[in-house]
Order: sequence, then structure tokens, then C-alpha cells
Amino acid sequence: METSPIITSFFVIFSGAAILASIALYTRQPLIIAYIAIGAIAGPYGLHLVSDANMLSEVSEIGIIFLLFLLGLDMHPRSLLHMLRKASTVAVGSSVVFALAGFGIARLSGFGNGEALVVGLAMMFSSTIIGIKLLPTTVLHHRHTGELVVGLLLLQDLIAIITLLVIAGAKTGFDWLQLGRTLLMLPLLVVAAFLIVRYILLRLLSAFDRFHEYIFLLAIGWCLGMAELAKSIGLSLEIGAFVAGVSLATSPISQYMAEHLKPLRDFFLVLFFFSLGAGLDWNLIPKMIWPVLGLTAALLVLKPLVFRGLLMFIQEPAPIAWEVGVRLGQISEFSLLIAYLAAQTGMISETGSVLIQATAILTFVLNTYLVLLKYPSPIAISDRLRRD
Repeated sequence: METSPIITSFFVIFSGAAILASIALYTRQPLIIAYIAIGAIAGPYGLHLVSDANMLSEVSEIGIIFLLFLLGLDMHPRSLLHMLRKASTVAVGSSVVFALAGFGIARLSGFGNGEALVVGLAMMFSSTIIGIKLLPTTVLHHRHTGELVVGLLLLQDLIAIITLLVIAGAKTGFDWLQLGRTLLMLPLLVVAAFLIVRYILLRLLSAFDRFHEYIFLLAIGWCLGMAELAKSIGLSLEIGAFVAGVSLATSPISQYMAEHLKPLRDFFLVLFFFSLGAGLDWNLIPKMIWPVLGLTAALLVLKPLVFRGLLMFIQEPAPIAWEVGVRLGQISEFSLLIAYLAAQTGMISETGSVLIQATAILTFVLNTYLVLLKYPSPIAISDRLRRD
């Protein structure tokens, strides 16, 4: 009987990741490095053991969806709303600074104005998946730092959606009406989520809370259903999942859901990091090595400084401002989407796309090391800093 390609791919990914993760733990390295490394080794530009990295990338997005859903379960709606209002100045101001920095470095590296603009736009955002995965649950529950990180990442998601709409419309003509509809849909989605939770989900949970399997199934269905609904009305899957989580955050069952969905989230996150390593054409890196290193170094220095300055401007204490800045000191999964979409529309060349992708991976890796060495994290290298 012939083995299915998807089974073979899963065997290579998880067996290879287990081997490299063991080596990483013995050498006290972050596990994320092992997942990216197995992608580079086994992917289409490595040994070609897994050829369909695009399919795995789509599947792995479920990990990000669950990550945002679990995050929402830990956020009380009232405190979240207060934090979003407070963080809006920081999110907009930092995005402008990072876009200008990325544009300037790309122009100095020889790219034209159009490509440099796309590179600049890709530099505006920080990684939701890295920022949240390295944030211990205790920080989310008991410290102001977690609320700031979450608020900034959500506002960046909204800015990223607008950016993607602009890039998508560059070829066909930008639709201001579509943008207006998209922004209007967000409050409607929130209201609909809270009404469904209040009048349907909580009654179902109250009636059948003895059946743990049912609670698990209902949580997954609610998370993925809201994510798909958000996508269908012009928002992102991640925003839909987060709204789904926040709408359940005041329910007593929320922490039970959060605890039992973590293994499922981690399964898909391994696929995400694998697809990240597998999707980059490493053969083009030598041609772009200096622009990649220059852009990476600039962002690793600039992002913490800018976030610190803007957060202190809105009266946040310096230690918290520093920590938030360091935790958000990388670029984002949205940067990879921007690179892909811009390449599809002809706004950016293959070398420009590689510049964004390689910078994303390098900032992911280096910033992860920095956070793990300096701040509490569930996967910290030091036992002293490891917090679940």
C-alpha cells in the first residue's frame, strides 16, 4: 500500500523536528530554531523531502488562529478596550517610523522607489506568533506588559489589513468603498460574537458542561467559525479568532478551554515554523546578504528604542516600555504576506521578496534569543526565567 504524501510530510516534519529539538535542548537553544531548521533542511530548497510547502503553510495558519483564540480567552473585554485606546498612538507612530526606516535602507541597497516602499510597509509590523508565544501566561494574567503587547499587536493587525487591501488594489484600482465596509464590519463582528455567546453558547455550555469532549468540540468550532466569518467580511482570520476568544473570556469555562487547546495549538505552530524555513529560497541569500544584515540590525536596534520612546510618551514606566519594545523587536507574519502579495501583483521582484523573507526569519531568530536571555518566557533557556 502506497504511503500518502501528507503522511510522509508529517513523518519528516515531526520526526525531524523531534531530533533537532532534542539537540536544541541539550545545547540550550530555543525550540523555534529547530523547527525553522528542519524546514530549511527538508523543504523544496533543501533535500526536497517535503515538496508542497505551500499546502503546509496554509494548514499551519490554524496554529496562529488557535494562538489568538487562546489569547482572547485571557483578556477581559473592558481592560482590552482601555488598552486599545491607549496604545493607538504608539501603534500608528511606530508604524510610520519603521516604514520610513525600511524604505531608506532598501533605497540605499539599490532598490527603486516602488520596491523600497513595499519593503518599508513590510517592516511596520511585529510578529503576533513570536510576541505571544514568548509571553508567559502569568504576564497576561497579572502584568500590564502582556496587555500592552496584545493591544499593540491587534492594532498592527488592523493596519496590516489596510496595507494588504492597498497592495491588492494596486493592480486593479483601490476600492475605498471596500475599505469602509471592512472597517465597519469589525464592530458588527464584535457585537454579533457577544450576542451569540450570551444567548446560545453559554446556554449550551451550561446544559452540557459534564461532557468534556463536547466543550472541546464547541471551542474549536466557535474559534474556526468566527475566524472564517471574519475572513468572509474582509477582516483577517486572526482577528476573528481573537474576537471569538474575548467574547468567551468572562465565562467560567474559558480557562478550561484554554488549557485543553494548547496541545492542538502547538501542533500547528510546528507546521508554521517549518513552512517558514521551507518557503525561503536559500540560494538567493548570498546575493542579498548585506541588505538583509543591514535591515535586520537596524530593526533589532530601532524597534525597542522607538517603542520605548513612544510608550514612555504615554506615561508608561521605563522598564515596562523597554520590555515591550524588546518583545516586539522583530517583523511579522504579515510581512511575509505583503512580500507574497506584492510579488503576485508585480510590485516587487524576487530579490525584494527574498529581502523581506530573510529579514523576517533572521529577526525571528535573533529577537527570540534576546527575549529568552533577558525576560520570562515559557521556553526560556535559563531555569530562572522560565515561566509557564
